[in-house]
Amino acid sequence: MLRRQLLALLCAGTLTSGAYAATEMLDQVVAIVDDDVVMASELRERMATVNENIAMQGAEAPPEDVLIRETLDRLILENIQIQMGDRFGVRISDGQLDQAMARIASQNGLTPEQFAMLLEQEGRSYGEIRQNIEREMIIQRVQQGNVNQLIQISEQEIENYLSTEEGQKLVQPEYRIIHALLPITSDTSEAEVAQRTAYCETLVERIRGGEAFDAVMASVPPEYVFSGGDLGWRKLDDLPSLFQEVAPTIGRGETADLFQSPSGLHIVTMADQRGGGDMTISQTRVRHILLKPSEILSDDEARELAAELKARAEAGEDFGELAKEYSEDIGSAAEGGDLGWTSPGQMVPEFENTMASTEINTISQPVRSQFGWHILEVLERREKDVTEDMRKAQVREFLHGRKYQEELDAWLRKIRDEAFVDIK
Repeated sequence: MLRRQLLALLCAGTLTSGAYAATEMLDQVVAIVDDDVVMASELRERMATVNENIAMQGAEAPPEDVLIRETLDRLILENIQIQMGDRFGVRISDGQLDQAMARIASQNGLTPEQFAMLLEQEGRSYGEIRQNIEREMIIQRVQQGNVNQLIQISEQEIENYLSTEEGQKLVQPEYRIIHALLPITSDTSEAEVAQRTAYCETLVERIRGGEAFDAVMASVPPEYVFSGGDLGWRKLDDLPSLFQEVAPTIGRGETADLFQSPSGLHIVTMADQRGGGDMTISQTRVRHILLKPSEILSDDEARELAAELKARAEAGEDFGELAKEYSEDIGSAAEGGDLGWTSPGQMVPEFENTMASTEINTISQPVRSQFGWHILEVLERREKDVTEDMRKAQVREFLHGRKYQEELDAWLRKIRDEAFVDIK
């Protein structure tokens, strides 16, 4: 019955009554979903898109009734999530939409203007595409907001995964190597080997001297035929065995010493690397007093009060007690303004720059940030090894991603079951 009803609504039209017959497209409600509806026109448009994608992929389409039912189910589920987004106040700004459209254009090798023109040439509406992207972004935010809170990853899970072979490989550093090979065979004379070696040494020195790898190799005369290229990002274990000993010995942007293997002479440059290794960051222990301009306290008055509190602290009053009395940072005022150990990037730039230029046991001049006026007292500085923290964060992110789809599927089933849906 459902199949016949939906097929009828998707047909091109029906005859109207009157002195003449005309064909018009029907637009009727095909499903009531909580406080909203899915219209036949939405279903027709989505079906057209689905069929177009199936044709482009060269895949075999499922039976029409199955395709209609599955497409309608997806529209219903999207509708539920859009309504949730509306209730939660999820909004996508014009700037965020512009960035999303620009990324799509860039992925297709186009400027935003060229992308818009191409869509118009294909008979597709730029505005409709933009609306679809906005819809997808709202749904994604609703999913993330609801699913992320369902995922709990314990320290024990992280430790257990790190102890596995898979976990050890995950936290290995990744290397992006550019390689050039000048072949040498068993028939190559010793004199020719020496000559080729000397020439390759000059290329290595040019690269080390600052010339771009590609530019140096492009200048090679025709009698030297090199092979190789960019190996892309690879874990250490995924590199050819020839490079597994070389990679850890050179840093980002460095070129290894020329070396020879049975296949020939190798020039190897580390284009980039990420992860792995020891990581140390500079941390600062600081406390502050924040004064927020308001209708009662003007911006100038807040700055003057900050300067007065600085003078009082330097005259001997306890900075922590002043922070408890005057600071409007509810997160630190009760602790005497103590923010604990802060890492690079943790604070807003104005705060961080002032903190970096203030000596230990010294109170800064008042500084303005987006939050108000601050005075800072730097208490200590240290170098902290965060290698293990970074390894655990990498594993946590991986395990989160692995659990996300499973939790998302369960959450989607739950909201579908809880929604009021009446298919017409």
